[in-house]
Amino acid sequence: MTIGWLLERIPQWRDRSAIVWRNQPFSYGDLLAKFEFWSQQLDASGVQPGQVVTLEGDYSPNACALLLALIERRAIIVPLTRSVEAHRDEFLDIAEVQVVISFDDADNWRIMPRDAAVTNPLTRQLVDREQPGLVLFSSGSTGKSKAALHNFAALLEKFKVPRHQKCALTFLLLDHIGGINTLLYTLSNGGTVVSVQNRDPELVCHAIERHRVQMLPTSPTFLNLLLISEAYRNHDLSSLELVTYGAEVMPESTLKRIHELFPHVNLLQTYGLSELGILRSKSKDSGSLWVKVGGEGYETKIVDGILWIRAQSAMLGYLNAPSPFDAEGWMNTQDVVEVDGEYIRILGRRTEIINVGGQKVYPAEVESVLLQMDNVRDATVYSEKNPLTGHIVAARINLFEPEDLSALKKRLRTFCKDKLAAYKIPVKIEITSHEQFSARFKKMRRA
Repeated sequence: MTIGWLLERIPQWRDRSAIVWRNQPFSYGDLLAKFEFWSQQLDASGVQPGQVVTLEGDYSPNACALLLALIERRAIIVPLTRSVEAHRDEFLDIAEVQVVISFDDADNWRIMPRDAAVTNPLTRQLVDREQPGLVLFSSGSTGKSKAALHNFAALLEKFKVPRHQKCALTFLLLDHIGGINTLLYTLSNGGTVVSVQNRDPELVCHAIERHRVQMLPTSPTFLNLLLISEAYRNHDLSSLELVTYGAEVMPESTLKRIHELFPHVNLLQTYGLSELGILRSKSKDSGSLWVKVGGEGYETKIVDGILWIRAQSAMLGYLNAPSPFDAEGWMNTQDVVEVDGEYIRILGRRTEIINVGGQKVYPAEVESVLLQMDNVRDATVYSEKNPLTGHIVAARINLFEPEDLSALKKRLRTFCKDKLAAYKIPVKIEITSHEQFSARFKKMRRA
């Protein structure tokens, strides 16, 4: 059995809370019962091994149990959430989905067959090997969304090793590699998964306090929102032991403030990609942006300042794009890094670097400075073409209080003068009232 090892562990935790949904706990015994229910329901609905099945939902008890039942059935699973609703039909077509199982806000469900044949060679290869699959769509923040197809059995291997039992908040969505990782890590070790209806800082802090959450996997963008909202002042967050952050570059000023506010919390930078899974990582310390990544099943190398990774758990390939792997199985992550012994510091995606007259500018470095300014709530730095220098540094600014644009420009340039080289100081500045992050709480840089 694909997850027989997990099903053998669950009975020892039968009375322990596995999932907290809508503030109601569900035990591992409940999860096991729902797993059996879904195994029977899939039989009754004629869902066969090797079929491509979309699971539309969040971390409800039924959705989590169904995920396990689909893995055990060796289905090809396509998790989708409301964050990609605008692209839903496109994603169903790309993945060649044959069955859609969706959940509403009350955890009610429906099963809908879909007329589709599996023709993609990569999917056919997985079906012929009688292995479960996982299709993850990229956020599309740097272009068209890509569909990464994984052998789910390979992704599950690392969870067989017993690790720490934690109460974890499922901040990252179920259609995100980080969300899948949090769920499976927690359930594999007898921990508790705490779900939230939305990722509002006040609601997240309330859930941490009420359920004594120990681990919060999140993004730098959310941590900045937490600082802005000051929701942490209204709740007891003393149960927090570990905050992990990834998916984008962390501004140094944000990390510094979080570290000062929560000195008892271990802050860990994580690293993962939809194509490779989540690597084990170790930050030099809680206040450091230097991190060591790799571990069993992963190899890393630095080529011309770019991080390359080879992984045993790597995807089989994209369903809708050429393979990103070279002949030896290495993937160019496009992440520019600095190296200090075993540690690296991630500076940003190569595609996001701004070239000003031959000088490189990393957006996160500039954003880190701008976020220290009075009245600046958020800042996004990006590139714009320029006939003289090739490109210029541009910035979109969210303010706490209204401010005249010309006054802001003058104040910004004065503030940055002794903190950034002249070519790094934004030339074009725009004030915006729109949020500058996606539903996955990842900064959107495109102009």
